Amino acid sequence: MKVKVGDNVKILAGKDKGKEGRILKTLKKDNKVVVEGINIVKKHVKPNRMNEVGSIVEVEAPIHVSNVKVVEASKKADAKKAKASKEVKETTEAKAAKTTKTATKTTKTTTKATTKTNKTTKAKEKKAS
Repeated sequence: MKVKVGDNVKILAGKDKGKEGRILKTLKKDNKVVVEGINIVKKHVKPNRMNEVGSIVEVEAPIHVSNVKVVEASKKADAKKAKASKEVKETTEAKAAKTTKTATKTTKTTTKATTKTNKTTKAKEKKAS
């Protein structure tokens, strides 16, 4: 089964369709789960030594596991997507920083070359004069 005790689930079929609840108990042998506040049935209790007066008690009955869907899984998927996009963003920023450093180095080199060219041009002009 893909559900565990404590998971928040949404009911997909039955009289409580669309409702949400928390799993209280799993019955693995029967592939059923008991969900808090879902599939409430009335159980007639006979009088006994513990309970001298009989009564009608409302109890949560099991529902088949195929009729429930885990709600939290989508939030986990969203968290994974957010983490992945954050990593991509960091990688992109690192590449941009690297490119900026390279561009700065190129600019410095170009500036040095331009300065040398200007000096030689000035020296040639002085000689010619």
